[in-house]
Amino acid sequence: MLLSNALFAIEYPFHAFRFSPILSMTISNATALGRSHGASLRRLLGSLFTYRQLIFELTRREIASRYRGSFMGLAWSLIHPLLMLVVYTFVFSYIFESRWGLANESRVDFAIVLFVGMIVHGFFADCLNRAPMLILYNVNYVKKVIFPLEILPWVVIGSTLFHSLVSVLALLIVQFFLKGALPVTAFLFPLLLMPLIFATAGIAWILASLGTFVRDVGQSIGIITTILMFLSPVFYPVARLPERLQFWMQLNPLAFMIEEGRKVLVFGTFPDVIPWLFYLVAGFGLAWVGFWWFQMTRDGFADVL
Repeated sequence: MLLSNALFAIEYPFHAFRFSPILSMTISNATALGRSHGASLRRLLGSLFTYRQLIFELTRREIASRYRGSFMGLAWSLIHPLLMLVVYTFVFSYIFESRWGLANESRVDFAIVLFVGMIVHGFFADCLNRAPMLILYNVNYVKKVIFPLEILPWVVIGSTLFHSLVSVLALLIVQFFLKGALPVTAFLFPLLLMPLIFATAGIAWILASLGTFVRDVGQSIGIITTILMFLSPVFYPVARLPERLQFWMQLNPLAFMIEEGRKVLVFGTFPDVIPWLFYLVAGFGLAWVGFWWFQMTRDGFADVL
């Protein structure tokens, strides 16, 4: 009850709000789990299940807070990627005259295929760019209360995933009005992203920990994600690379997700199952490693804040 009453009056650093009674009860019931910083696979899954209501509520409030007070509101989640799409399409399609090699390809086709790469990379980059500052922006949770710090990356992933799916919806609407049909495989896109979601969670846990001890991590990660955008097939297909470079490109997990995302969202074909299963296992393994690192280092957060 002490934990519940304390949390009920604490401001969440992403935005000001008070916990609802349901969320307070959820945290109270999970206090026993929060007292132990275990890093086992059971702890990872148990934490995600136990705090699922809390994660959902914090994610919902994080999405709402991002546009609170703005005139355009949620429309900004569409305006920003669409503006960037227009810029990139103009630069690469009109100036550099890049093409995907499609039959009877128009500039609209180029923009649609390009948008898929921007959505996938944007999800990954946004999560990683915010991860190093998660603990630094949530000092109250570290010093004053028993709080499940390990759920903070899930909140970031949840809110970013929401905006990515809004962009996917916009992409499908554009395709429907311009082409008069939608690919039947589009519903597979959220499932396709599962390996990337787990991998992103693992990297986010590592960056959240490192960013607490080494502040330069937060300054450098934006540069890395920008470089990664050009080292991934966002603006070009993998097939356009020389054969000696295609193997190395396939080692980039984003390359697989972007190429397979185009299959299900644009071309209407099913993704390759075997590589997807491989990346799913690898992504879950990376999530476990990141979770282990975060749990092993979290006791030192209070000492450096």
